[in-house]
Amino acid sequence: MIPIHDLNPTRRKPLLTWGLLVLNVLVFLWEASFSEQALFQVFTRISVVPAQVAAAPFALETQLDILRSMFLHGGWAHLIGNMLYLYLFGDNVEDRFGRPLYLLLYIACGYVAVVAQVMIDATSQIPLVGASGAIAGVLGSYLVLYPSVRVRGIIPLGLFSRFAEWPAWVVLALWFGIQLFSGLASLGPEMMGGVAFFAHIGGFVCGMLLTLPLRAMQPPASASNEMLYQRARRYRY
Repeated sequence: MIPIHDLNPTRRKPLLTWGLLVLNVLVFLWEASFSEQALFQVFTRISVVPAQVAAAPFALETQLDILRSMFLHGGWAHLIGNMLYLYLFGDNVEDRFGRPLYLLLYIACGYVAVVAQVMIDATSQIPLVGASGAIAGVLGSYLVLYPSVRVRGIIPLGLFSRFAEWPAWVVLALWFGIQLFSGLASLGPEMMGGVAFFAHIGGFVCGMLLTLPLRAMQPPASASNEMLYQRARRYRY
């Protein structure tokens, strides 16, 4: 299912999530000013190259490369897919934790995602770019916080499609299952470049685990939050 909406109102505007969306789009527009060959050189210079990270994991330049790679994307489909999931699920995680802790979770999951992918293929010279790992962490956090919230989406069926509404735990568990299956299927003696499935897996698991102590630091969800959710369930469209 391709999710398009969740029945999970927020108490305040998700300014940080919107800011991350805008920043990613602006960086992608900057990328569009380069030719394909030149852009590959840019990625090699300012983003994560697993072999370089493995050679100097604690160097300042390595840390900057990891951070910069979270805002670079390899194409329109890559960008749109990431931004869709960030837009749908990031607002509620930001609303629950507040902006400082939400940003901490986002960046931390992005770092763990890179480490997970580098551990799988530490000799790769192919640049690793994208916000996927950080956003996977947001999805993992959402799963812990709001497993029963209803998520609406489209199930593509060839020339036809249908709308469906599933609990968040089903939508996100399926997403994670696809990443895990695809990641294990990609393992082999000659690993090829492509989707960084283990970055997604690492980010998702990190998001779930980080949410446990972060949630313990926060007051419990208020009754007004539950009232908002119940109201959203009544007004379906």
